[in-house]
Amino acid sequence: MKLPVMSGLEAIKKLKRAGFIATRQKGSHVRLEKSASQEILKVTVPLHQELKKGTLARIIKDTGLTTDEFLQLK
Repeated sequence: MKLPVMSGLEAIKKLKRAGFIATRQKGSHVRLEKSASQEILKVTVPLHQELKKGTLARIIKDTGLTTDEFLQLK
């Protein structure tokens, strides 16, 4: 599935709906965490106006969600 153009803020909003919590921010990067079964998933999202496709793909991969699941989050 083709990834849409998305800002870092939009990606963070989607991740929060998936249960991630913003734990800290350093400069223009926000760290989000979520407790999964026996591990803590950690994702860093840059607050850029437009995320590069590879960056967005890596964020989605690190969350453990599929691309479809991520895109269906409102």
